[in-house]
Amino acid sequence: MSEAATGASPAGAPGRGWVPPAYPYERLAPARRAAGLLPGGAVDLSVGTPVDPPPASVLAALADADAGGATRGYPPSVGTPALLEAISAWFEGTFGLATPTGAIGVCVGTKELVATTPQWLRLREPSRDTVLYPEVSYPTYAMGAELAGLRAVPVPLDADWRLDLSAVAPADAERALLLWVNSPGNPAGGLDDLDAAAAWGRRHRVPVFSDECYVELTWNGPPRSILSSGPEGVVAVHSLSKRSNLAGLRVGWYAGDPELVGYLQEVRKHVGMMVPGPAQAAAVAALGDTVHASAQRDRYRRRLERLAAALSGVGVEVLLPGGGFYLWVPAPGGDAWGWTSWLASAAGVVASPGDFYGPAGADRVRLAMVAPDERIDLVAERLARLGATGGGGYRDDPGGVGGGAGG
Repeated sequence: MSEAATGASPAGAPGRGWVPPAYPYERLAPARRAAGLLPGGAVDLSVGTPVDPPPASVLAALADADAGGATRGYPPSVGTPALLEAISAWFEGTFGLATPTGAIGVCVGTKELVATTPQWLRLREPSRDTVLYPEVSYPTYAMGAELAGLRAVPVPLDADWRLDLSAVAPADAERALLLWVNSPGNPAGGLDDLDAAAAWGRRHRVPVFSDECYVELTWNGPPRSILSSGPEGVVAVHSLSKRSNLAGLRVGWYAGDPELVGYLQEVRKHVGMMVPGPAQAAAVAALGDTVHASAQRDRYRRRLERLAAALSGVGVEVLLPGGGFYLWVPAPGGDAWGWTSWLASAAGVVASPGDFYGPAGADRVRLAMVAPDERIDLVAERLARLGATGGGGYRDDPGGVGGGAGG
């Protein structure tokens, strides 16, 4: 298992300390330019940013927030009583779980929670120095470890893109500060055995943080949470970004083990991590509206099926995910950057090469179903024309945007 570099100065820059790497999606600028040259312009499916409208009830709650003084004072860092009650009710309605409000905290979107939790836990348990995370996953799990000066150790996945905890070396388990689980997974859509993950964590005395932000987009079976195995030693992490098209509102929450949640609540108070009052009021409205969440779920399912069928027309077979709104597509010949180039120049699609999510994903490309239906239809029509004219499938394109783009 590899470890992320922590704190090393780059060659030729003595004494500079840690230098942030290039943000992955900035490396797609050539693909965006090439895709933009096609009639109709680029269809950007690289970043999982929702584009569909949020519910009207949420917008109304934002507009009315000042009537209750939500814009004036500092909002409670742990969450307003109304929001904590709404989250508790959501757990009951979604999973049938009774989750007390005292075991829930809110966060400013979940990315900041993922990125900062390792450093807070290291203060609590300084004898441990390792963050375990899925080997093909959201890059912030490893980055959070690196920012805290910790070891980032990837956990292998099986053929269905699920965690293989039997592959964790005993020495890494002994040093583990926490284990990240992501189910449904980004980018591959795998569904982990969350009960097994919780049991592994309890056996090794390792807190398990389960990122479940795509849970309402579970396609194979019902939505599931790690809290179904009980709260001991586990924390579930959730967000309104995908469920309610509210990524810009920055509202997430974490819930589970009362001691872990309470510790994080207190640390985060000192740091000043507060979801703005109007955003908390809007979140209450969003959580109380299941109709829009169901409609959004249908949109994503329809887009996944539409684009998967279109890709088959150019000779690329892709399985629908177990959950989430991404297609995790095998690149012809295993050349993800080359195929990213071809998708941009031939089909006007901006995709994410799989190595953004770890070396084990380097032969795949991720497509996010976050464009409106008419833009997904445009991509499908372009691919259909390519297939009909014999231009389907990946062509070697050394002069395209993929040449050398992968580093």
